Amino acid sequence: MNNLTVELDPAAPDLENLLETLTAQWGKSSAVSFPSRKIEIAVHYGGADGCDLDDVARQTDLAPEEVVRLHSAGEYTVYFLGFVPGFAYLGGMDRRLATPRRKEPRSAVPAGSVGIGGEQTGIYPSVSPGGWQLIGRTSLQLFDPARDPPSLLLPGDTVRFVSVGAAQ
Repeated sequence: MNNLTVELDPAAPDLENLLETLTAQWGKSSAVSFPSRKIEIAVHYGGADGCDLDDVARQTDLAPEEVVRLHSAGEYTVYFLGFVPGFAYLGGMDRRLATPRRKEPRSAVPAGSVGIGGEQTGIYPSVSPGGWQLIGRTSLQLFDPARDPPSLLLPGDTVRFVSVGAAQ
């Protein structure tokens, strides 16, 4: 979460000077801040939508209801987007919920699945492979290439999960 990728044309004149300048300035620039929005996301926890909720409860020595309570009580910050378009890595999860990723990733995680991977939580924006522990699902469309911006969640946003019943 503190890496920078720079693509450079190796044929560009002065490439060596550019790299020296970047290296010399690394860490000297001021922090970049993003406008922050507060977004609530309705989640149906457990059952078919959160098939790993009981496993997370066992691994954390918590009751499934306590996992849901702690997860939905948190305020999360979108650290960055990655993995697939619109996948937001959310920080600020209660450490008691930290759970290792699955030993064997799934080949297809449903869109909207809310998962825990280590000390972070996130939401799969589209059907994709994944190894996070699935505890719930939202019906929100997190990524739409026709929307501006295409990703519902952006770096710096604050996210709160709201536990809802299956019919909501």
